[in-house]
Amino acid sequence: MPEDRQSHRANAADHHVGSRIRERRVMMGLSQQQLAKMIGVTYQQAHKYERGLNRISAGRLFEIAQVLGVPVSWFFEGLADGTETQEMSHRQRMCLELARNFALIDNEKHQEALSQMARALAAQSQTRAQD
Repeated sequence: MPEDRQSHRANAADHHVGSRIRERRVMMGLSQQQLAKMIGVTYQQAHKYERGLNRISAGRLFEIAQVLGVPVSWFFEGLADGTETQEMSHRQRMCLELARNFALIDNEKHQEALSQMARALAAQSQTRAQD
């Protein structure tokens, strides 16, 4: 396999892994600075990891996986040959934040009320879309 093709695939993998780190960090409600402190690197280094600008060693990735509470394999899910990782959209980020915040609500009645409100709003949107 030509070297530039190998380099491109490795680069795509670095971006994918970085994107998954960012996704999980946001899901957990951590800032880049908090993650950096937890894994013992600078904020700038954590930022470069998430952007796929710097490669992550196996040991560091294992440490990140432990801190974020996922298996190392989680960072590679969805990585397919020849596909570029898409940046997380604003909508995807909002969905992750919504799920994270919902999980933090300790009152079951409040969770149920929020769930009912979401169902009602979704039904309203569906009705408008059908008209």
